[in-house]
Amino acid sequence: MEHGFTWLSAIPGLNELPEHSVTATLVALTLVGLGWIARRQLANAKEPLVPSGRASTREFFEFIVAFINDMAEGTIGHEGKRYVPFLATFFTFILVANLLGLVPGFTPPTGNFATTFGLGLVSFLAYNYYGLREHGVAYLKHFVGPILWLAPLMVIVEVLSHVFRPLSLGIRLFGNMFADHLVLSIFTDLTKAVIPVVFYALGAFVCVVQAFVFTVLSMVYIALAVSHDH
Repeated sequence: MEHGFTWLSAIPGLNELPEHSVTATLVALTLVGLGWIARRQLANAKEPLVPSGRASTREFFEFIVAFINDMAEGTIGHEGKRYVPFLATFFTFILVANLLGLVPGFTPPTGNFATTFGLGLVSFLAYNYYGLREHGVAYLKHFVGPILWLAPLMVIVEVLSHVFRPLSLGIRLFGNMFADHLVLSIFTDLTKAVIPVVFYALGAFVCVVQAFVFTVLSMVYIALAVSHDH
């Protein structure tokens, strides 16, 4: 897909690098900067545990953390808060990466399968790590199943199921963001005026939903991995 002019393609040096890698790095650095600002705001607050009641970087991150914490507690249980830092970081990165595609002159890094597959792989490694940390070697019993004589078949089924998870996560996010950016580009080029505003609103909605779906699925995988009711 041709994206036309982008700001990064006009910068010597950066135009030689894969654009999705550069924009993903830009998103990561932006979040690190915003995180530093939020930390300063929290450190300077007279009552850190009380919301400031006004729009700020701190409030933005606190809203996301509270939102993910509530979801994690409902999906994983009372121990879900242990996984909030990972899940909230995941959600925030994907959300900002998606929304970057709405800024004229930028393409979303999540509109490239290499990025989304990488995110899916991180999710895969994370939930298996959490499962091993929770159960130790006994985590591998999850792949065997409860019936011993079916174990060889269950191992094949479970391994294939787990291997396809990062692929399905990556394909789902990539497909939706690629299509969203393509539709937005087409209608912006065709109409130039009022109608693109509608598609920008729809595009923003898709960005939020896709970040939410990716995070929820990762949360479910963690819940299955750390559960004691296999």
